[in-house]
Amino acid sequence: MIIILTILAYFSLLFVISRVTGRKATNATFFHADRKSPWYMVAFGMVGASVSGVTFVSVPGMVTRTDMTYMQTCLGFIPGYFAVAFLLLPLYYRLRLPTIYAYLGQRLGVRAYKTGASFFLLSKMTGAVVRFYVVCMILQQFVLDAVGVPFALTVTCMVGLIWLYTRQGGIKTLVWTDTFQTLCLFSALLLIIYKVMGEMDMTVVEAVRAIAADEHSRMFVFDDWVSKQNFWKQFLSGMFIVVVMTGLDQDMMQKNLTCKTLGEARKDMCTYGVAFVPANLLFLSLGILLVMLAQAKGTPVALGDALLPSYVQTSGLSVVIPFTIGLVAASFSSADSALTSLTTSYCVDIRGKAGDERLRKRAHMGMSLLFVLLILLFRMLNSTSMIDAIYVMCGYTYGPLLGLFAFGMLTKRKPNDRHVPYICVASPLLCWMIDLLVSQYTGYQFGYELLMLNGLLTFTGLQVSTCLREF
Repeated sequence: MIIILTILAYFSLLFVISRVTGRKATNATFFHADRKSPWYMVAFGMVGASVSGVTFVSVPGMVTRTDMTYMQTCLGFIPGYFAVAFLLLPLYYRLRLPTIYAYLGQRLGVRAYKTGASFFLLSKMTGAVVRFYVVCMILQQFVLDAVGVPFALTVTCMVGLIWLYTRQGGIKTLVWTDTFQTLCLFSALLLIIYKVMGEMDMTVVEAVRAIAADEHSRMFVFDDWVSKQNFWKQFLSGMFIVVVMTGLDQDMMQKNLTCKTLGEARKDMCTYGVAFVPANLLFLSLGILLVMLAQAKGTPVALGDALLPSYVQTSGLSVVIPFTIGLVAASFSSADSALTSLTTSYCVDIRGKAGDERLRKRAHMGMSLLFVLLILLFRMLNSTSMIDAIYVMCGYTYGPLLGLFAFGMLTKRKPNDRHVPYICVASPLLCWMIDLLVSQYTGYQFGYELLMLNGLLTFTGLQVSTCLREF
């Protein structure tokens, strides 16, 4: 009951923020917050918005399988964010477009514009739904099953709450709620770390030394070129992940484009880009501490995603409450922005009606209902392999966006607009076939670099289309 009351108090604060920020809101407020957001608020909130509930659970467990090598990817994030700040942000601010995909319409054609927006809608909807489904499952297991709340009611209420506090203020509300949720997320993380340290009678200095000396503290892999954990694979992939999944993603860019000026947006982008390194270092450090605690108690070490939840299950309210708040904060700060950006892209990119407030409200409600229906569908199918397949699909669908924007910015040529949808569909399929054949005949395992290959195939297809058109 205490946990339920804590969650209700948390949502009450979100509604207060929503009420204050949603006053006199218009469509422009919903889509880009009248471009008046303080850059430091956006930067702080974006750290939490980029950490989903799945990340909150999964990153600590990474140390049991790949040590701290994920930090190589995080280091690659930094130049990636600087590239977005100094290459893409100036383009978006100069054109003053309603969404980032409108650039494709101006540069490559209407079909390229609609194709890019459609790939975003497909990828963001499936990815956000799966992440939110996993979080709902965890909350159901740890909190709500004990009080007899059915899963369907859990999902409906959680998505309904997101709809309620985003329906009026939109992106303006999210800038402020994300700041609050980021504060809750990292407060919860630090409280859990403090609790684990206390159980092992460690001071902060002792904990840092123990983590550094642990066998799982390995960060860099330079000697194995085949391994997915090779430094250059991880580092370069980190750069491209940021460029594509932030710079070419309406969800991530919508908040950055609410800053008053390009200079402030750059400060926002670079600040939270650098902040990901210490943030993820904290998550991975928690993972090592949990492994050390299990070994000290003589209990089996849970692997992967089960590491943090297994500790929470054996702990009291002093751990369960911050874990629940942290999980809710992480999941809501990513799900609410996804819902808002999906509404924006559908109204502006697909329907072409940025000023239609009635359409915006109906689309926002429709996206929320689709969220609920898809989550319940996953529950009915109860297929982990299907969830994994959708995550892989989301990775493939960002490749065409990379190819489209790269072709538009790096060349002055224009492909046959009729060919663009076919090229963007064929590229992920061809990428999948290459991955399958290379793995089968050489043993080489593609990792995040598939994103770069996918983008290259799309770029090449557009180049061929251009040549055919000119011929």
